[in-house]
Amino acid sequence: MNFNISQSAENKLREILAQEDDKALKFRVFVAHAHGDHAHYGLGLDYQKDSDELIFTMAGIPVLLEKEQDFLDGIVVDYDAATDEWTVMNPSKGSHPSDS
Repeated sequence: MNFNISQSAENKLREILAQEDDKALKFRVFVAHAHGDHAHYGLGLDYQKDSDELIFTMAGIPVLLEKEQDFLDGIVVDYDAATDEWTVMNPSKGSHPSDS
């Protein structure tokens, strides 16, 4: 499964995970709602499940994606520190920015 994360998102994620007491929690990107040819995405911390694919960022940060969810293949995650906003897009499929 293809996954891309910006440097700013990776830095923010590293900061979030460093503050988390439960080191078993991992960053999850999920499809909050899918309709037609596009999806809305969500973000959060979660535990790995059997249905997950575990992917690592270039810096080795683990990310959970549901194996059977086609809308997650090719996602791009970004974080804007100036506005404290995350964006998840999938250029290979129709998508809207996440509401996270």
